[in-house]
Amino acid sequence: MTFVITRLCRDCVDGACVDVCPTDCILEHRPAQGESHLPRQLFINPANCIDCAMCAPECPWEAIFPDVDVPEAFHEDIALNALATDQPPDFHVPKERLLQHPSAEQVDANRRRWEGEGAAAKAR
Repeated sequence: MTFVITRLCRDCVDGACVDVCPTDCILEHRPAQGESHLPRQLFINPANCIDCAMCAPECPWEAIFPDVDVPEAFHEDIALNALATDQPPDFHVPKERLLQHPSAEQVDANRRRWEGEGAAAKAR
């Protein structure tokens, strides 16, 4: 089993999870040319994740799940995280931390936003 960062992290990128990861498997996508085709979020390299579970409780956005517990609305994010294994030169441990510490209301609104977009995409 490995952990997965879901789209609940998009544009949030708090970084608290990075600080507690003992294997530096939490990465951001920074291609050499500077333009990313991937969303602005953090990713977990599943090949390096040791299933320590230290990252999940640190994420204030509640964006990190064990791969077997990823909500159905976010199943596509499992394959998205696997890109951190397939394209390692473009993935790096983030240096910048935003540390926004959202309120419970912000976390709930973010979840509703991304769960709704996931359902809309499946309907298309």
